[in-house]
Amino acid sequence: MPAIQVLPDLLVNQIAAGEVVDRPSSALKELIENSLDAGARDIAVHLAAGGTRLIKVSDDGCGIARDELQLAVARHATSKISSIGDLERVASLGFRGEALASVASVSRLALTSRRAEDKHAWSISAEGPELTPPVPATLAAGTTIEVRDLYFNTPARRKFLKSEATEYAHCDETFKRCALSRCDTAFSLQHNGRVRWHLKAQPLEARITAVLGDEFAQAAVQLEEALAAVQIHGCVGSPSHASSTREAQYVFVNGRYVRDRLLTHAIRQAYEDVLHHDRHPSYVIFLDLDPATVDVNVHPTKIEVRFRDSRAVHQFVFHAISKALSRTAAAVTTAEAPAVRAFVGGFAQPYARQQPMALEVAQGAAFYDTLFGTPRAYIGAPPPVDARPMPLGSALAQLAGVYILAQNEQGLVIVDMHAAHERIMYERLKQALDTSRIPMQPLLVPVVFNAEALEIAGAEEYRDILLQLGFDLAPAGPTALTVRAVPVMLKDADARELARDVLRELGEFGATRVLIERRNELLSTMACHSAVRANRRLTLPEMDGLLREMEETERSGQCNHGRPTWHQITMAELDRLFMRGR
Repeated sequence: MPAIQVLPDLLVNQIAAGEVVDRPSSALKELIENSLDAGARDIAVHLAAGGTRLIKVSDDGCGIARDELQLAVARHATSKISSIGDLERVASLGFRGEALASVASVSRLALTSRRAEDKHAWSISAEGPELTPPVPATLAAGTTIEVRDLYFNTPARRKFLKSEATEYAHCDETFKRCALSRCDTAFSLQHNGRVRWHLKAQPLEARITAVLGDEFAQAAVQLEEALAAVQIHGCVGSPSHASSTREAQYVFVNGRYVRDRLLTHAIRQAYEDVLHHDRHPSYVIFLDLDPATVDVNVHPTKIEVRFRDSRAVHQFVFHAISKALSRTAAAVTTAEAPAVRAFVGGFAQPYARQQPMALEVAQGAAFYDTLFGTPRAYIGAPPPVDARPMPLGSALAQLAGVYILAQNEQGLVIVDMHAAHERIMYERLKQALDTSRIPMQPLLVPVVFNAEALEIAGAEEYRDILLQLGFDLAPAGPTALTVRAVPVMLKDADARELARDVLRELGEFGATRVLIERRNELLSTMACHSAVRANRRLTLPEMDGLLREMEETERSGQCNHGRPTWHQITMAELDRLFMRGR
């Protein structure tokens, strides 16, 4: 067996480089983060050949003293921390003191820096193990680092690099993450001499729009919550604008971009009730908390974190995003109306107010009585014009027995009446079950149907749960069940099919899982049974009543399956369609 020996410094650094610098974008990330830690307010990036031939990062930060230049590229040398206590509450992006050493070990590196108090700049260069002494150089202020010929001395690693276009794409994504993390800093990027990005210091909303585009900004919902020493802000994309890929998903913890399973799960869970099947939401989220409560010393790339109280963080993020998603343009209560703003055509545009059309009181009350179980108070006495905004406007007509056409100040609103009513009923069922139990409606004529042995056994075994859900089921012999009562909100549904679906869920998953893990799925199924069906003709007051319910219902922009319930067509879009003004 070979003797144990200490590895040479160059080999140690190259091993570390395998973890820290796995491709040009990794080196770029480390260099930009060093610039941000140095207090830079202007960072310029130049790339050549996707970063394989050149990565140059220039900043206007505090600079490095002449006598510390060589230490800057030494392994485990850093100005960020000096004790175990510092490591336990890291506030800087870098702290390991190995990034520059790792980069220098696999490239030809030049480092030039000047502090404000110095008469001129100083420069050093490194090529593998060789490090030159500092020499005078010309630089206005800050630091410039040039990384040339990445992996020139590790040809095996260089063979694993992809095409120039692919490596540039990774560098571009890294640049966007850094630019989003610090909107108070100006960023620019050139690739092969061509300017790709030029971002000035700007407010967060403007930076998000500049980086992710107008389409994302128009579909964004503002996120802003705080609880004790934990804050979350940013924006989350509307479920209607989700995509088939996981692009445009950015989470920053104390300014550091992370990929954390806990946070990803919390975000996904918040969207679970409004996202359609395998679609993926877009978001830019900033989570700020005491550095002592989060461990960033988990992985060499510092992209993973651990929280001291992971459950509390998970719940905070979940509830904050759920709350933001519930405040859509079609879900504004009277009390919230003056303060709530929608993201229509950009960030934070106020809701438009619409004159309500006159309601036929008797018809409206009858509609609510049959559709929702109890008449709405405002049907009998319409509120003043300014008492409640009407983002969805006033109904005009019904199309093909499926869609409601309405007019608001922006133009035309098209509503899928079944999908909208399904969401309304779903949210009401959830609220009723959260309170205690769902109110029950005895049937004038009980419904008897043939049932299988498992269904009859389930009706007896889960009787208490069924009562909590608003059902009164009882055996009517060895092969039949009687439905004596159903949830009051579902009294017009098919009692037989409704009861069978509920018994099927209980039999397959058990009472505990149904009420905890699959509660929403069950209530969604129940709501679907009661929603207004296609081809049912509605009067204008009935249509207006449904629009008002949508405006007062959380998450009413999507049905229970994540599909959109309404769509806005602006007057400008209609004018373009008919070539008006041309």
